Amino acid sequence: MLLGALRIALLSMARNRLRTLLTVLGILIGITAVIVVAALVEGTSAAVDARIDSMASSALYVWPKALQVSGPRAKFAGRLTDSDGEAVLREATNVALAAPFELTQTQVVYGDKNISTWIVGTTLPYFTIRRFTISKGEKWTPTDEIARTKNCVVGRTVAEKLFGEGDPIGRTIRVGRIPFTIIGMLTPRGAGAFGDDQDDRIMMPVGTYRTRVVHVPPGRADELMFSATSDAVVDKAREQITGILRQRHHLDDGRDDFEVRTQAEMRDKVDSIAAMLELFGVGVAAVSLLVGGVGVMNIMLVSVTERTREIGIRMAVGARERDILLQFLVEAIVVTLLGGFLGIALSFAATAGIGRALDLSMTPSPTSVAIAVATSVAIGCIFGFMPAFRAAKLDPITALHVE
Repeated sequence: MLLGALRIALLSMARNRLRTLLTVLGILIGITAVIVVAALVEGTSAAVDARIDSMASSALYVWPKALQVSGPRAKFAGRLTDSDGEAVLREATNVALAAPFELTQTQVVYGDKNISTWIVGTTLPYFTIRRFTISKGEKWTPTDEIARTKNCVVGRTVAEKLFGEGDPIGRTIRVGRIPFTIIGMLTPRGAGAFGDDQDDRIMMPVGTYRTRVVHVPPGRADELMFSATSDAVVDKAREQITGILRQRHHLDDGRDDFEVRTQAEMRDKVDSIAAMLELFGVGVAAVSLLVGGVGVMNIMLVSVTERTREIGIRMAVGARERDILLQFLVEAIVVTLLGGFLGIALSFAATAGIGRALDLSMTPSPTSVAIAVATSVAIGCIFGFMPAFRAAKLDPITALHVE
């Protein structure tokens, strides 16, 4: 009986090729959209996670945080200092490295070239904490930090904008109005976890930054960066950093004027955002499936109307209501399954093309493919049932009189 219904469904689809094509197209677009959106979000999330991990999973970041002290408007700006970092490094057994971090954006000039880029002021441990390396030249030395020399290292983006293919080592540039000598070039890193260009920067000793680029109170840090002794003790290092800073800042009531974040937390944040985007994207794509399902129901209703006499003849020669119901239900499922399989095939081609264009590793997951097949069957059953039920309930005598 099932094979007979399948044969009739295929014959009906063959007789009405254009109608079948239009019906299949709605399901195909919806299935393709769902799979591609899921693969795109997964690929992007994996790439961002990899970039976060490349910045050292043992890194910890401390930012100052505004603190409400009294009254609805009275606020105390959190503060961090080099001394805080030194104290943590000295007292925390699970912290291996510490570095202050200052950042600003300003104009940099070389000859007739004038660009805007990021200026970073820090100390040598920063290179290890963030896994920055030098591809040409060298880093500054501890003596440069003490003497606040006007030496710097540049990223590839800055070097290309200012010198093209030329060697930047030994060149003198002006940061604002101050001349600096380039002594090294950073190994290219590409985009960061949040899409920022990590090669669009100039790095220099933090003392030089504070006296030559941005005048700030001595020892004040926009941010402190630390590295745990190993990935396994990051949480313990965080507890130690928090305890030491609370003691130094005289914060006994838990109202911290700083915030500590780890790489793992940043990764979890990115993953949660990716999950929300995937849910939203799949939801939008599901609308296409809903439209396709409505299209299936409309086409099947038209088919029932056109084949009313055929239904009457089948009932007259002994076909039961369930036979008619099964015939049209199978036809709806076959149409949606065809759209589903074509959508899966198209999604593989689309993800491969998008992956190459965006330089992402994108592959439809087996789960999304299985869901696509199940969704196709479900749409056929749900939206094909009403037309099939209507066909099964036709009165044979009335159906036979339809021309």
